[in-house]
Amino acid sequence: MRIDTISPAEGARTSKKRLGRGIGSGLGKTSGKGHKGQWARSGGGVRPGFEGGQMPLARRIPKRGFHNKWGKDYVIVNVSALNEFPAGTVVDYDFVLDNGLAKEVKNNAGLKVLGGGELKVALTVRAQKFSGTAKSAIEAAGGTAEVIE
Repeated sequence: MRIDTISPAEGARTSKKRLGRGIGSGLGKTSGKGHKGQWARSGGGVRPGFEGGQMPLARRIPKRGFHNKWGKDYVIVNVSALNEFPAGTVVDYDFVLDNGLAKEVKNNAGLKVLGGGELKVALTVRAQKFSGTAKSAIEAAGGTAEVIE
């Protein structure tokens, strides 16, 4: 095989349709558009979502929800998930992500610790926010809850 003999596979390359080039081509006269009507015109057809004058689906369905563009999304972890680590461990945002306790979120504002479950290990937890129950659970176990900015 030589580089000058390489060609595309059979049927891989097709020539473009030549419309309006006589009846023998099969695409002469009306060029495959049939007779008259909206679809035969230049620029013919309807816009996406148009349903022939019927109220479109996008307008029949009620609007729902709200997106707060100033909202902050926190990476959330419960205190019960922290039991698997040895006493004295410093738990912060990077530690939580590295150990697979939570997934990263968009518009990230940091780490928030919630008080779900029980904590039996004394840990140092550094987060942007704590729930009241989380803070008391950490301190009851002999650890410290440090709020960072």
